Amino acid sequence: MKKSITFKNNTLNMAGNLYLPEGFDENKKYPAIVSVHPGGGVKEQTAGLYAKKLSDNGFVALAFDASCQGESEGEPRLLEDPYARVEDVRCAVDYLTTLPYVDQEKIGALGICAGGGYVVAAAPTERRIKAVATVSAVDIGAMFRGEASVETQLQTLEAVAKQRTAEVNGAEAHFLTYAPDTLEEMDENTPVLMREAYDYYRTPRAQHPNSPNRFLFTSVDKLMAFSATTQISDYLTQPMLMIAGTEADTRAYSEKFYELSNGPKEIFWIEGATHIAMYDIPEYVGQAVTKLTEFFQKNI
Repeated sequence: MKKSITFKNNTLNMAGNLYLPEGFDENKKYPAIVSVHPGGGVKEQTAGLYAKKLSDNGFVALAFDASCQGESEGEPRLLEDPYARVEDVRCAVDYLTTLPYVDQEKIGALGICAGGGYVVAAAPTERRIKAVATVSAVDIGAMFRGEASVETQLQTLEAVAKQRTAEVNGAEAHFLTYAPDTLEEMDENTPVLMREAYDYYRTPRAQHPNSPNRFLFTSVDKLMAFSATTQISDYLTQPMLMIAGTEADTRAYSEKFYELSNGPKEIFWIEGATHIAMYDIPEYVGQAVTKLTEFFQKNI
């Protein structure tokens, strides 16, 4: 059973889909999972798919739209602010604790892609999260910094600063894309991740009107300042599971999270899967959900 719900993030109304187990009994107590979508995604895509499948296995599961995105409130629209995204996770946990049928001591968090980095960043200081899992995890801050020289990064930040000044003085907002918008934007040099992101987000496979493949250029200063790993070594003592495909060009992020954590931890490799394949390909999602179910049943 799926229910459309809203919850508060300070003054914002956040939009979510709450998935309830088969045979749901409001007089019982259930373990619960927050499912966090990728950058640019919405609750109706992979985060919702995983939430639904976890509910099939006995969990209450919440997928929601990030603030400033999807059906959730927040201005400016299409801002990708990692610090706001981490607070979104905390507020989703807040909401779950208000539900009389959720066991407050049995709440876990799952994040996909950038959502994986966000739950890893939230969990060290959000102690109500008893276990954290990721699928195709990405540290979006590290991704935006990339391997460019500091000089090049500073040039990017100078451009962001100029755009902020322009917009506050009346210029139109400038947007970037997460993935290529059209086939014509790709050639033989386009990375596999971008090819697959186009196929997922920009075709009927998973295209959604609330996921327009756009984010504000003025998000970039916040993205470059963010690190999902800052508190892992000291504070992330909860059990952590990272699931990634052996063919994912983002697998190094899961390996980095694993390396830095000093708590109970595991990487689960799915043979042959790429980053985006873990979003919705039944063969790979099935393996991931089986592992996630086992992990959360044991650890929350």
